[in-house]
Amino acid sequence: MIYLDAAATSFQKPVTVRRAVLDAMTRMTSPGRGSHPTASRAAACVYACRDRAAHFFGVAEPQNVVFTFNATHALNIAIRTLVSPWDNVVISGYEHNAVTRPLAALGAKVRVASGRLFDQESVLEDFRRLLPGAKCAVCTHVSNVFGFVLPIREIAALCRERGVPLIVDASQSAGVLDLDFSDLGAAFVAMPGHKGLLGPQGTGLLLCGGSAEPILFGGTGSQSIDQTMPEDLPDRLEAGTHNVPGIAGLGEGIRYVAPRMTAIRAQERALTALLAERLRGCEDLELFYAGGETQTGVLSVRSARHNCETLAEELAQNGVAVRAGLHCAPFAHRSAGTLETGTVRLSLSPFTTQRETERAAEILCRLVRA
Repeated sequence: MIYLDAAATSFQKPVTVRRAVLDAMTRMTSPGRGSHPTASRAAACVYACRDRAAHFFGVAEPQNVVFTFNATHALNIAIRTLVSPWDNVVISGYEHNAVTRPLAALGAKVRVASGRLFDQESVLEDFRRLLPGAKCAVCTHVSNVFGFVLPIREIAALCRERGVPLIVDASQSAGVLDLDFSDLGAAFVAMPGHKGLLGPQGTGLLLCGGSAEPILFGGTGSQSIDQTMPEDLPDRLEAGTHNVPGIAGLGEGIRYVAPRMTAIRAQERALTALLAERLRGCEDLELFYAGGETQTGVLSVRSARHNCETLAEELAQNGVAVRAGLHCAPFAHRSAGTLETGTVRLSLSPFTTQRETERAAEILCRLVRA
């Protein structure tokens, strides 16, 4: 199988990730639930991952790195901390449902800084125009549909100037693009562990600039006499048993990615350029490609003659794994003018090869021409 669905979930993992998961399952229990060796090993493992993530993302204190189930969980915490019903909130026009549905549930008044696809300046201009009077801003670093890199540093600077707290969705950028939390000055940055960080599913991180409000209540292994959640991070947001095998794998994923991130980024962009080049001559296939610094290893396409879902099914039957449809991001498709059709998304990983890229392009062109 040629796996080109890494924007959904990384499939190939470093062998060290698999080993760490197995080791945790056979030698560790739960941190904070005892002083015996299995609990102590779990506590050391969880702290090591937290500390590694803090160093990688420029978080001053490890306790401000909170483990979550996924990026959606992390975003819900951040949004519910900063947004109250009927607040004015500015979002980019490329947000995932993990952002827009929590805001809708709160009844927030959403202003959309759509901007043109692959036009960073137009997005920035929309944020500049819409930020006055906003209670909060939420912006994805990279569009999960198009790989469009939004000008997150400039948007963060605008938010700081206007005194508007910013939540960053780093689901598609963590492990691929440089992300320094201290430099960014955001209130929160949310990310999954199972995409660019190459960790297992069921893991995520929330980087916190300050305190946050829990959405899950229960035991933390600390201050058990109190019937309110602890005030201090990370315990305030980590109720219940940790996913220790997942966290162990995530820690090894970060260890693998950290020294290789520049090379990974260059490889994915080069292969995306190769993919676009091979697909340009394919009649009736529209490519959403800009290349350069404004796009990561994600390429969306659509055919004038083929339904996107059907085309993705045919690709799967020919051994190419992709994703088609709206990708849980209708706002992105509305901004790009693809809401009525959706797209077929091909997304690369550090393990995608040149031969696989060329073969996938060949198969896609043959199916479109059929």
